[in-house]
Amino acid sequence: MFIKKLFFLFVLFFSIINNAQKKIELTPLSKVSVLTIGTEEELSSKFGHSAFRIQDPTLGIDVTYNYGMFDFNAPNFYLKFTTGKLPYRLARHSFENFMYSYKIENRWVKEQTLNLNLKEKNTLLQFLENNLLPENKYYKYDFLFDNCATKIPEVLKKITNEDLKPSNSHLKKESTFRQLIHESLDTNEWSTFGIDLALGSVIDIKATSKEHLFLPIYVYHQLENTSKKDNTPLVSKTEMILKTKAQEKNNIFLLSPFFWFGLLFILVTLLTIKDYSTKKRTKWLDTLLFFSTGIAGLLILFLWFGTDHNATARNFNILWAFPLNLYVAFVLRKKSLPDWIKIYLITLLSLILISLFIWAAKIQVFSIILIFILLSLVIRYLYLLFHLRRRND
Repeated sequence: MFIKKLFFLFVLFFSIINNAQKKIELTPLSKVSVLTIGTEEELSSKFGHSAFRIQDPTLGIDVTYNYGMFDFNAPNFYLKFTTGKLPYRLARHSFENFMYSYKIENRWVKEQTLNLNLKEKNTLLQFLENNLLPENKYYKYDFLFDNCATKIPEVLKKITNEDLKPSNSHLKKESTFRQLIHESLDTNEWSTFGIDLALGSVIDIKATSKEHLFLPIYVYHQLENTSKKDNTPLVSKTEMILKTKAQEKNNIFLLSPFFWFGLLFILVTLLTIKDYSTKKRTKWLDTLLFFSTGIAGLLILFLWFGTDHNATARNFNILWAFPLNLYVAFVLRKKSLPDWIKIYLITLLSLILISLFIWAAKIQVFSIILIFILLSLVIRYLYLLFHLRRRND
């Protein structure tokens, strides 16, 4: 009995090896489509998702291929993720398992069936299967230029030998990368404020029609407006295969950045008026403002020079979130202030003025909520200058 089982396992093993070496050939009943997934409240899902789906009822195949996977268990995961060095990879899932997570997350899924001939379908399948090999499946992710969405038109271009004619008729206006990102965000959210704080002026340039494709929804529209060289549409059928259920959005104003930074502005204004009337200085307030802007400045410096993220370069938020403020925060805890503080404060006010010019010229567009922070800083910097002059008189 044991020998029979061992023989069965031996035959099964070599059967699997033999089948793995054979290339699967799709039949005329096969179908290739692109899946576009809607957005969700979590920041990682704010911009949607894209994937390929390949079906063949003759072979019993119904699988998805998506380039948006990464390994949470990778060594130094958080360091690699923060510095932009985390490799992303292609993954294959059964269609049923792929859809299950989006049902749970209540995200819509649209399917675009592609008008590909049998040769192109098989070329796509072999291309994706080759990309699944351990030596090929990883790539260096870039939010703007190389992600799960940009891979879709890139792969289609390769497997059709560039036999595609995209149209830009769906683009009604020219948009910057930041404007495109904001289309998926609400202004009064911490995630939006954080993105505007972390991303630099490089995303305030106009995006070309091709550069729009870092967002899945624009890949969806581009496919709808693409034809093959014989003028047949690339997409033969579009349908919604998973609808969302109506949900009430819980936006609590008291937890929003607009509320908290507005409250900061009121607090700074009231305490400054109190300090003016009592001829004193609220040291903890000065320490808080300088410490927090110093920390923010160090974070901006790190994202600019210490990471591989292209979108965090040339970030002029550093003009008001000045890194040296972190050191000055400890100086301001003292009762007696050094003479150079006056020159430093004038410098900070000048930098805020420059940042306002950069904002007005649209060299870099800041978060509208930043107005509360800038007003708070200007009020406090001017009072500190007045306090130093009054102390010396």
